[in-house]
Amino acid sequence: MASTDFGRTVRRWRDRVAPEAAGLPSGGHRRAPGLRREELAMLAGISVDYVTRLEQGRAENPSEQVVEALGRALRVSPAEREHLFHTAGLVPPGRGTVPAYIAPSVHRMLDRLTGTPVAVSDASWTLLLTNPLYTALMGERHGRDRNGAWRAFLGPGGRVRHTPESRRALEAAVTADLRTAASRYPADRRLRQLIADLRANSARFAELWDSGAVGHHEASRKTIDHPQVGPLTLDCDVLTVAGTDLRIMIYTAEPDTEDAERLELLAVLGPQPFTADPHPREPGPMERTSPSKSPTALATRRAPGESPTRPAGR
Repeated sequence: MASTDFGRTVRRWRDRVAPEAAGLPSGGHRRAPGLRREELAMLAGISVDYVTRLEQGRAENPSEQVVEALGRALRVSPAEREHLFHTAGLVPPGRGTVPAYIAPSVHRMLDRLTGTPVAVSDASWTLLLTNPLYTALMGERHGRDRNGAWRAFLGPGGRVRHTPESRRALEAAVTADLRTAASRYPADRRLRQLIADLRANSARFAELWDSGAVGHHEASRKTIDHPQVGPLTLDCDVLTVAGTDLRIMIYTAEPDTEDAERLELLAVLGPQPFTADPHPREPGPMERTSPSKSPTALATRRAPGESPTRPAGR
């Protein structure tokens, strides 16, 4: 049975992931090597109960998003990712869909940038992975607000200050990014749905989309109004991983400045506590739902049934 094979595979591979490799403390008594079940659930952004049911073969038909999130949390290789999909009775996402696989090298990079806010998004600006300092800087991204395009046009106001000019430039750049992604990944139904929802709910997006507006992201300085440490003015750079269209967003402070001191303080304070939704589901176009968080918080697109959370805004 596919669900039984899938659960056994997850359980076996959970034992081989060292807690410290996932940015978790390794101290204390552990009955088995590797990640605890609740740690895997936290990293993947799904409930502990669902992980338990999956491992015991009591939950059938895990969604593509759940399998993808578990694979990232377990740091699988490309061949292992393909095997994980097959054991779940699914066909691995292929060409024509937005890549969501994060290579071990990208994981290692985030592990080493503990003093720098870093986030990884896919080609549709859906947030896949953040480190703790990014979460502490920007706060939690909830539901569809975890998508940068959705946030730019329909989300609530975030912590980043914008002038009318910077807002217009962001909107044009995001629209251009989605147009490029739609052309490059024509088989991605979630991307098509995102674009359709934005056109239906945002007159500004519809205007930009229909006009063929173009734009591009540039290195910039942003001021983030943080509720605890105050305003931080940081340099923001976006790097692209060759061959995957993954975007790595990195925020840095100029050395020996008040901004650098505030960033160091934020690293000590860390992300604020939260309570994970034990029964995540597909949000409606205007809903807001609550994701899980972790030392390397994972965010994944939602689908009907038990699913992790995944995007958003910059």
